[in-house]
Amino acid sequence: MSNSYGIDMGTANLKIYNNNNDDVTSIKNTIAIVDKNEMYAYGDEAYAMYEKAPEMIQVSFPIVSGVIADFDNMQTMLFSALEEKAGAKLKGADVVLAVPTGITEVEQRAFYEIFSKSKVKTHSIALCEKPLATALGMGLDITQPTGIMVVDFGADTTEISVISLGGLVITELLPFGGNQLDEAIVTHMKRKFNLVIGMKTACQLKEQIGSAMPGKTDTYTVVGRDVVSGLPIEMEISAKTVYEGIKSNLESLCNSIKMLLEKVPPELAKDVVHSGIYLSGGSSKIDSLDVLFKEVTNIDVNIADNADNTVVLGLKKVLTDSKYSKFGHGMKPRIFK
Repeated sequence: MSNSYGIDMGTANLKIYNNNNDDVTSIKNTIAIVDKNEMYAYGDEAYAMYEKAPEMIQVSFPIVSGVIADFDNMQTMLFSALEEKAGAKLKGADVVLAVPTGITEVEQRAFYEIFSKSKVKTHSIALCEKPLATALGMGLDITQPTGIMVVDFGADTTEISVISLGGLVITELLPFGGNQLDEAIVTHMKRKFNLVIGMKTACQLKEQIGSAMPGKTDTYTVVGRDVVSGLPIEMEISAKTVYEGIKSNLESLCNSIKMLLEKVPPELAKDVVHSGIYLSGGSSKIDSLDVLFKEVTNIDVNIADNADNTVVLGLKKVLTDSKYSKFGHGMKPRIFK
């Protein structure tokens, strides 16, 4: 399909695949608003203002826990990004949107209505379940009668799914992701050192020296506010401290994976043990996460090469490969009684 676009409205990043130039555009899924409803900035420019903006500028994230929390601003930002950043020509275009599983029909419809209720008339609007797109983006053939287990560890949610014959056998959407790890680091720093840091700083600590296993010895210097004196101070933080902050959250995630594995039918479980667990999503890049998962499940873990973009690369396959086009489906019209 020429003039077609695959869109992954993730919590942290908005990713757009443009079939016209075979290019993926990725920007922060953040918007800055002035005067209650006027867009001041969006994307990376808006994210740079996060935790730094004056009162008159409201910086927010339109997607919360995988669903659209701010429809109007998400629509405004998405269409601006499509036209200005991705160079999209939407009139008469085919659009495929990735949607999480385990959300209500109303929440799912909101993704569809971003386009169906806009002034721009596209040719078609299709939805694709995120776990299917993730598996396709990792180069897996989901049409085979083989069990594939995919864990998509994102910013605000984690989707754990088992796929076979092009369908979801078991899937679970957890309200937990990298943002919750950042919050845990913020809480731990305050409790241990009386140090108040921002979410951005916590994210830097997680990315630079965070690890899912103990033993890392790196350090990272941050600036925060001392609770006792109220003054800004510089402090060197160890990897051990960051590990202590995120340890219990990662253990909870491991427990969820174990519980889902217990529900997998025996024949599919055999396939999962043979091929391993496929790990994707922006938060999957935490050091030694695959080691932790293997230790807990006793199953090999395969981490995606391009973990940030697996969903949007899966949507590319839905748009360009006739074998997988059926995984983009429309929505039934609403029936009012």
